Amino acid sequence: MSFSQLDPPIPVFVIGKGRGSAFAVIDYGPEHNLIWVTAMDETGEIWCAPNPTVRMQANWTMGRLKSRAEHHAMTAVAPCSCGKETIEVPPTVSSPTG
Repeated sequence: MSFSQLDPPIPVFVIGKGRGSAFAVIDYGPEHNLIWVTAMDETGEIWCAPNPTVRMQANWTMGRLKSRAEHHAMTAVAPCSCGKETIEVPPTVSSPTG
């Protein structure tokens, strides 16, 4: 098992949670997904997200557009103009204060 702190943190999108900053990665070995330790932008919560649910955020200067998951999460489950099928994405967790 290894724990690696990311310096600087990486801006990511976690499916079902929203945007955040990954500040560490946990690797339990070859039979397990990497775990991204992520501080969520909207709520400030810390989540440990398995690798299949983590996407890089868009970065115009690097030529990286929004991931399909992020695009569809931002348009909820309504059809969008991208021409691709709509995918179900759970809503992000709302803060206890509203």
